[in-house]
Amino acid sequence: MSLLSFFVALVAFVVLAPVAGCLLAGADRVISARLQGRVGPPLLQPWHDVRKLMAKEDRALNGFIGFYVLLALLFAILAGAFFFAGGNFLLVVFVLTLSTLFFIVAAFSARSPYAEIGAEREIIQVASYEPMVILLTVSFFLATGSFDISAVLSRSVPLVVSLPLVFVGLLFILTIKLRKSPFDLSYSHHAHQELVKGITTEMSGRTLAMVEVMHWYENILFLGWVALFFAWASPVAIPVALVAVLLVYFLEILIDNNFARVKWQAMFTWSWVVTFACCLINAFVLIVFF
Repeated sequence: MSLLSFFVALVAFVVLAPVAGCLLAGADRVISARLQGRVGPPLLQPWHDVRKLMAKEDRALNGFIGFYVLLALLFAILAGAFFFAGGNFLLVVFVLTLSTLFFIVAAFSARSPYAEIGAEREIIQVASYEPMVILLTVSFFLATGSFDISAVLSRSVPLVVSLPLVFVGLLFILTIKLRKSPFDLSYSHHAHQELVKGITTEMSGRTLAMVEVMHWYENILFLGWVALFFAWASPVAIPVALVAVLLVYFLEILIDNNFARVKWQAMFTWSWVVTFACCLINAFVLIVFF
């Protein structure tokens, strides 16, 4: 990855990712409303919400909350730039984890019981999906011989052919990463949290707007991970990957609207079982037969 390609990817991600993320969030609300028999908000409602939040005054018990959220947003953008520039996938995972840690610290710094419970649940979610993310990077190296994302573009077949079970594991933890039911324990974008608003309870105004925008960036990055499994050295790969991404996101919306939230013990157990079953079996087959 050259310095020029990184800056091009950074500028493109900064400009285009929130637009695509906002449209996806709006489509999520529209589709969810239709599934529930409601009219629902307009497609651009997420943008109107963020614009209103940016105009409101921040009300925070600790002035550092906004600073920590800003750092979380910046590291999420940096992770996306590394990914779409074809950089090191392991580095992308580490930078994104750092973004999550700053988000957790922001909630803890509020010294609010609701926010602290939300932060504790966020830590449990990280402990649930992080083994899958780590094993995903290991499986990626076994399949390509490199941690560089650009190595996928030189393959003659899509990555999903070599890592089908790893892809299944990614789909499972993607529900946690996208904050969808049944795994939206710490923070949900829908009005069904019994703990007020979870990890963002004490966030308002511009700080809460940054959280929403960060979620847009993260969604595009995570869907980029999905597209990675359908990329190979062929011009056909672009439409195939795009269709796969849209189908996966629609699947996540269906799951979100058809499953009630589970307890953290169930999320933790199921995530680890699916992670190690899928990744270890796929790694064994990859090492023995490929």
